[in-house]
Amino acid sequence: MSSRITSLLQRATAGERLTPKQGIELLRDGHWLDLAQAARAVRCKLHPPDQASYTVFQIVNYSNVCTIDCSFCSYYEEVESGRGYRLSLDQICTKIEGGIAAGACAVFFQGGVDPNLPLSYYEAVLREIKRRFGLYVRGFSPVELWHLAARESLSLEQLIARLQAAGLDSVPGAGAEILQERVREILAPKKTTVEQWVEVMRVCHRAGLYGSANIVFGSVETLEEIVGHLEVVRALQDQTGGFYSFIPWTFQPQTKRFTRRKVPPQEYLAVLALCRLYLDNVPHIETSVLVLGKQLSMLALHCGADDINSVVLEENVLRSYGLRTEAEAQEFLRRAGFAPTKRSLDFSSRTPV
Repeated sequence: MSSRITSLLQRATAGERLTPKQGIELLRDGHWLDLAQAARAVRCKLHPPDQASYTVFQIVNYSNVCTIDCSFCSYYEEVESGRGYRLSLDQICTKIEGGIAAGACAVFFQGGVDPNLPLSYYEAVLREIKRRFGLYVRGFSPVELWHLAARESLSLEQLIARLQAAGLDSVPGAGAEILQERVREILAPKKTTVEQWVEVMRVCHRAGLYGSANIVFGSVETLEEIVGHLEVVRALQDQTGGFYSFIPWTFQPQTKRFTRRKVPPQEYLAVLALCRLYLDNVPHIETSVLVLGKQLSMLALHCGADDINSVVLEENVLRSYGLRTEAEAQEFLRRAGFAPTKRSLDFSSRTPV
């Protein structure tokens, strides 16, 4: 390891904020083991070294009809295809009942950008989930919210207020992939721009709807664009404090319509470690057993991550390598060398910036 990389890692471990240029240097010139060691040191300062956390939620993919046409998505159906579905309120509640029986403490409500679903549908679903089950509800990507606001001729503030009044508790920073315009134009030109994604998240956070953010890599992005993505998230977090966790994903082999490369384990671990070092204002770094599998996720917990994302009781968008029961998640964490801790998704006690 060069003296330059050693110095950067020492300073990051001591709490000095990395610049974008330094983040690029670490990814380009640093060894993944050195980054992982430094990231673990930071993780152990922020969280008990012998503990790792998990959550349990029921995913409800309410519709697969979507107009965005992301090149990497095999889940959606075009409006005109006639093969799409939209879940009724009764169907949604049946799914949630099964999730509760399996230990779910929250609902993750997500779908496509469906032009034929009015705001009243979402409000009715949220109210019924609260009335019947009283569960915490995380839902709607920034992409869904941006297009719903436009379709209903509402400002983002008006839309968020109505969904929040109906029962929405949290919004995930999904649909980010890489928050750099060049990459977004290649992979999903109909999606929100970086500026739009940031604005939705800013409005949500200031309304008290906190949540997560992510990065998805393994396509045409450069090292500079990976670090640029982290800079966008960190800058927004400085303003709002609304991201409770951050998770690095890799693109999965869903379609043949976009350029995907297989990310080797050491690259994933280097990026994950940099996420922990760079995002000094985000409490939790998650690894996804769902996407990465058990072996790599177990190693990630020793390379900067402190959480395994969630036990996913149903998933229709991604092929799952995940943990299907709470007991399985607890056993996984014990085998990885950690005491399992069930993490709350309730951020209601936090004060918006």
